[in-house]
Amino acid sequence: MGTLSGAGVTPDAPFEEPWQARAFAMTVRLHEAGHFTWPAWSEHLGRALRAEPERPYWESWLAALEALTAEKNLAGADDLDAREQAWRRAHAETPHGQPVRLPDQ
Repeated sequence: MGTLSGAGVTPDAPFEEPWQARAFAMTVRLHEAGHFTWPAWSEHLGRALRAEPERPYWESWLAALEALTAEKNLAGADDLDAREQAWRRAHAETPHGQPVRLPDQ
């Protein structure tokens, strides 16, 4: 099973990084919009956790979300790659200590 390091995780703050909260919220919102069922999500997350047992838990969560969105044609690999590159550029251009802002696409 994937690991959840626990450093910085408390009942009041279950996420170590903002991207983890965003991935969680996106998953919930996609489910609420009817794009997938919780059993389908559970299957994808379980598959991601088993595929790389040493991978950190939230990275497995993200891998499962990417796989499910691609399977449902919600976002293709090209879309994900373009967004990742945009994030990398924005991160490199953001002064230290400032929030990273992505341009709208």
